[in-house]
Amino acid sequence: MQYGICNLSIVSIRQDPNDTSEMVAQLLYGDHIKVLEHRKFWSKIRVAFDNVEGWVCNKQFLFIAEEDYSKIENIKEVPFSADLVSFVTSSSGNDLMPIVLGSSLQNLSLLQHIFDGTQINGIQSKEKLIPTALLYLNSPFLWGGKTPFGIDSSGLTQMVYKINGYNLLRSAIEQSQQGEALSFIEESEPGDLAFFDNNDGIINHVGIIMQDNYIIHSFGKVRVDRIDHTGIFNTEIKNYTHKLRVIKKII
Repeated sequence: MQYGICNLSIVSIRQDPNDTSEMVAQLLYGDHIKVLEHRKFWSKIRVAFDNVEGWVCNKQFLFIAEEDYSKIENIKEVPFSADLVSFVTSSSGNDLMPIVLGSSLQNLSLLQHIFDGTQINGIQSKEKLIPTALLYLNSPFLWGGKTPFGIDSSGLTQMVYKINGYNLLRSAIEQSQQGEALSFIEESEPGDLAFFDNNDGIINHVGIIMQDNYIIHSFGKVRVDRIDHTGIFNTEIKNYTHKLRVIKKII
């Protein structure tokens, strides 16, 4: 088994080993990975945080020793960048690279970088979830995206929880299997997750419950809409856009 780390700000994880293949997720700066298969130009990887698998260009990550990987795994409280955009510089000060909200900072010494910005680490209170989610407001929808420059619905929920010290899986259907189900929307509180299904009954969307029957979610862009027992109501088009399936209390 080989191991690696993302040394760039944002890297695409693709379904197949080529640049035109569907992007299934992204690596952010500092994410560490297992390398399942190494080819000349591409490697199949598994992300340590959520076990997402896919293909990454070999020029967009660094191999690290198993010992370094194990040290990373043993870090209890991971610090994350807390600004929309922060910067890291090389130890020599010659290189400057922007990194995005939610980048992992536990590997700065391994990458020989110095961080310039605000960071957050450890488990935060549930009340911190909504302010974090609002940092992504108006970010465009991007399938597989996890950044303020493009994010999907489960990427939004995963990143908001991750920055505040909680682990969510990657897809909406996986996240719907976590936590405790609530019987009524009236039982929910800000920070709980609402899941929605399509006409085939497959869960394909998720958002974060806010106060006063509002929800923040990624649909076209990260936006705030009304929610009730039927689903998400878009006041702009005066219609429901998503059918509510279940509400889950994760913390």
